[in-house]
Amino acid sequence: MPYLHRAPGPPVHPVPKDARVTHSSGQSFEQLRQGCLQTGSLFEDADFPASNASLFYSERPQVPFVWKRPGEIVENPEFILGGATRTDICQGELGDCWLLAAIASLTLNEKALARVVPQDQSFGLGYAGIFHFQFWQHSEWLDVVIDDRLPTFRDRLVFLHSADHNEFWSALLEKAYAKLNGSYEALKGGSAIEAMEDFTGGVAENFQTRDAPEDFYQILGKALKRGSLLGCSIDIRDAADSEARTPFGLIKGHAYTVTGIDQVDFQGQKVELIRVRNPWGQVEWNGSWSDRMALKDFKMHFDKVEICNLTPDALEDDAFHRWEVTTHQGSWVRGSTAGGCRNFLDTFWTNPQIKLSLTEKDEDQDGCSFLVALMQKDRRKLKRFGAKMLTIGYAIYQCPNMAGHLNRDFFRFNASLARSKTFINLREVSDRFRLPPGDYILIPSTFEPHQEADFCLRIFSEKKAIARDVDGSMDIDLPEPPKPTPPQQETEDERQFRALFQQIAGEDMEVTAEELQYVLNTVLQNRQTLKFKMLSLQSCRNIISLMDTSGNGKLEFSEFRVFWDKLKQWTNLFLQFDVDKSGTMSSYELRTALKAAGFQLSSHLLQLVVLRYANEELQLDFDDFLNCLVRLENASRVFQALSTEHKDFIHLNINEFINLTMNI
Repeated sequence: MPYLHRAPGPPVHPVPKDARVTHSSGQSFEQLRQGCLQTGSLFEDADFPASNASLFYSERPQVPFVWKRPGEIVENPEFILGGATRTDICQGELGDCWLLAAIASLTLNEKALARVVPQDQSFGLGYAGIFHFQFWQHSEWLDVVIDDRLPTFRDRLVFLHSADHNEFWSALLEKAYAKLNGSYEALKGGSAIEAMEDFTGGVAENFQTRDAPEDFYQILGKALKRGSLLGCSIDIRDAADSEARTPFGLIKGHAYTVTGIDQVDFQGQKVELIRVRNPWGQVEWNGSWSDRMALKDFKMHFDKVEICNLTPDALEDDAFHRWEVTTHQGSWVRGSTAGGCRNFLDTFWTNPQIKLSLTEKDEDQDGCSFLVALMQKDRRKLKRFGAKMLTIGYAIYQCPNMAGHLNRDFFRFNASLARSKTFINLREVSDRFRLPPGDYILIPSTFEPHQEADFCLRIFSEKKAIARDVDGSMDIDLPEPPKPTPPQQETEDERQFRALFQQIAGEDMEVTAEELQYVLNTVLQNRQTLKFKMLSLQSCRNIISLMDTSGNGKLEFSEFRVFWDKLKQWTNLFLQFDVDKSGTMSSYELRTALKAAGFQLSSHLLQLVVLRYANEELQLDFDDFLNCLVRLENASRVFQALSTEHKDFIHLNINEFINLTMNI
């Protein structure tokens, strides 16, 4: 039986599910609308003003655009006229055919459409110049509010519009999506699957038609029946290919929508047909079967098919099969967690590491099936600042019988069990896997090191799986402060040091931060193995804050002797990680160095530490390293003391507390 979209009957008007309010006022769509109705005014969105700033960020309009409300363009505007269909979508002067293809596909799924385009709004009763749309972003739904002022030229809409000039739902949807991404210009160029995911919270799968499986026709049919959104395109080889027309009427680099399949008998043989829509509404396939094309022709002329499979939270229907979904939010930060791919062994191990526990086999299967989808966040929104899609991917390793962040040596001697098919500069990379039950380490990364981005990692499994950040907690192993070395066991250097301390401190044998700075710099300069710049006054103040037990803001000799023993340990650590003896250490080595000093930081806290103490070359000198250790130890001891004395009142964990104190 063919599967073509058919209207199921009278329209349904479901109430939109909860979505996070995004307007800067903190008010919901309904609160803003009621406020306008009470004052008798039409809504004007200060978050996305009717100005050039909302249109373009790198150019000026070539013609004078005029922002007009639908009632100023036509006499009787309608939000949706006769139902929202794929023919309501016509491309304007913006290069966002990928978005139009996704919207056309969205109209084939009534439930998904009602989620994105809430039907509690119109130009009739309750109209206040305000509309709202809902989009999925990185594991949550957002409610985006806009006013209905649209860019026009000579009283015609400039961008996306409906074939019926009285209908405005598609133009307003495009405006809301432009607001979500910062401007209309941000929508230039893209992949239909990106918008499909934002419309559904679904997960993408890509097929190259030349490598399509034998049951590809059945895969397309099942996807359409399940309400999945489907797009297709023809690859371009170079800039000259972009939007070039083929002899068969197809456009290279253009986003098309797959809207149906069918099977017919022709000359005694069954022919599989596929229906493809061009969002332009013109320039059509002129080969066999006209508006429909044979599957063999489709596979010959199109290069890529993208399927957006709907997840449970997209529609919440009672499907027979439901995925278990686990989400992890993370970041690649230059200098700490942006290690690049396995090609860069020295830094690869510093990437975020997620432990995945597969506990149950699939029904009637030997292994555990799961899908991993890695998405880089907000790159389109950041285009105005020069951001581009990074090349991303991931690798999966057998988890060894050891706790904590895996180090460089592990990856030097162990190969991955599975990985993404390729590293590619798409917003999301996803692949299916089947592995035996057990524990695994999943490492998401950019291809090149030192590239920064936030990411969302989703794991879909047939059975329940447990995923957690290996660095999600911070373990602290602080020994009791060592007792000072008895005078009779002092070395010659230590006896000279005592004499210098007495000379500077005077009779009270106490030093201020300025005096401590002089003492330490004098002594450390005599160490030929340590190449360093002068210790800062701030470091010395932090040392006194750590060691001062009397609270007088000075350091007694007994207190200093305790610190001196600790300083020797930290100095040796620094020398160990100053591999090239330059007087600096790489920020990527900081995790290991801090762990050796008794601190195992979460990835987030490590990122903050690197941002604060590393220089532009991602290096820390001895003063930076010392200051970091003193601040960490001081904050840790304060937390432990407060947790013991006021355990009924302390509601922060150690990560949160140190994060707070490190920013003071």
